[in-house]
Amino acid sequence: MTHAPNTRLRAALDAAGLTRAQLAEAVEVDPKSVERWITRGRLPHAATRLRVAQAVGADETYLWPALVERPDSGMPADIVQVWLSRDVVPGHVWQNLVDNTRERLDVLAFSGGFLVETFRLAERVAAVSAAGGRVRIALGDPASPVVAERGVAEGLPSLPNRAASTAEYLAGVKDLPGVDVRVHETPLYASIYAFDDDLLVNPHTHGLPAKDNPVLHLRAAPGSGGLADYYRSAFERVWDCTHA
Repeated sequence: MTHAPNTRLRAALDAAGLTRAQLAEAVEVDPKSVERWITRGRLPHAATRLRVAQAVGADETYLWPALVERPDSGMPADIVQVWLSRDVVPGHVWQNLVDNTRERLDVLAFSGGFLVETFRLAERVAAVSAAGGRVRIALGDPASPVVAERGVAEGLPSLPNRAASTAEYLAGVKDLPGVDVRVHETPLYASIYAFDDDLLVNPHTHGLPAKDNPVLHLRAAPGSGGLADYYRSAFERVWDCTHA
């Protein structure tokens, strides 16, 4: 029986910065097996699937959606992984997504300072601009009462200052070609970080800072009409309300 190539595994391998030979060594299989998983869509044994998923930082049900994609499963095809809080998302996941973004980078947050302070977001903004890509970043308006009120509700009264600090980090790249940095004053329900076809979505709940809320890793699945499209539409609605 002929199977379609596993494009998800191939993309996850690239995002993790691993070669096929390195993956084979990491999960203790012959490199020819990895080649068959990718080019022929072969399904590894359960224990091997788990090791592969851990090696590339993705959920095995995303890498091999046939495991759950049944008409009655209800599992969105675009979920890669879910973490209980932003604090426990491995740093390499953020860094790999930032470093490998080439064409489209969208950020919606109140401050998002961790991205510029820890994961060198400004450098990637410059690189995407130089490659002819598009960058849109919407930060909370430091002068907005909405941002101040949200900060108090989350136990972070310094939130307006944090938003202003992030804007300062981006001052050197905000006027580059294809780059648009704006502010918003919407009552933010989710921070959205879109890196080409991948999204990290941080839904918010009342009374907790963003770092203590869950994070969804989504990757657009062709024709799925799933959560990735849902949150991209949410970004666009807020972007329509932003100003310089």
